[in-house]
Amino acid sequence: MLGKVLVENGQRVVCIVSRSMKSARAAGRVLGCRNVSTSLDAIPPETSLIYITTPHEAVVGVARSLARISALSWKTLTVCHASGMLSADVLEPIARKGATVFSFHPLQTFPRDFRVGEIVPTARGIFYGVDGAPRALRVARRFARALEGRAIEIPPTHRELYHAACVLASNHLTTMLWILQRMHRAVTGSDRQFYAIYKPIVQATLRNLERSSPAEALSGPIARGGVETVSRHFEALQQFLPELIPYFIAVSRETVGLAKARGSLSEKGAGELMTLMNAYSLPSSTNKESR
Repeated sequence: MLGKVLVENGQRVVCIVSRSMKSARAAGRVLGCRNVSTSLDAIPPETSLIYITTPHEAVVGVARSLARISALSWKTLTVCHASGMLSADVLEPIARKGATVFSFHPLQTFPRDFRVGEIVPTARGIFYGVDGAPRALRVARRFARALEGRAIEIPPTHRELYHAACVLASNHLTTMLWILQRMHRAVTGSDRQFYAIYKPIVQATLRNLERSSPAEALSGPIARGGVETVSRHFEALQQFLPELIPYFIAVSRETVGLAKARGSLSEKGAGELMTLMNAYSLPSSTNKESR
């Protein structure tokens, strides 16, 4: 997807290397590149930038293989990888050759099952998590601008935490909507129009967050200290979807902390809510006896 943005912005892709010729040819058709291969030796010597977009566990191996190619113009070559987990340090074999190296992780999700035309617009205007030496970071920022994006520097010591945050922003949000789908099915008996029904409130929440902050955008019973309402929510879950109680407890506890940070929930109200959730954390037999 990023290659498509580059091509549409006047850049030229000179080589595509993939694990299979099928995927290499498919990418070549999209990017207008005929030089496709399963071998790194196909990379032209005059190449100015190599972007490694393999899974995390393959980056080190690719870097070592690249370092063994003597024909590349190392002093003028830039090499970066797309891993969110790994720092620029994994490209050390290439750096020793004289190349400029940095990490360049697109802070975006690109589902493989979606059509290119649907995904390319989402590749514009995004951030890239980068790290590297000062000179390399200047190159990374120029690369981000060429992709109509912006670079954000991530300390190498915090790459794993940064990647976990990305997982929260994408995968955990998807899981939350899956849980919402299950609840909707339990209420209506159908998944029909599930997302269309909840889309307005989801979008309004995101707009509120964009205009303010999580604390300011928070609304609902926990923010108001509505212990009775929250209690009845847990009773309904216990009756219809008891397997979701651990999820609700975990998220509700964090929501209590957010409501306190917002200043809308007193210590007394927070304590009552935590006591309620602690009761539902007990084994089911004890839980029933306690109520």
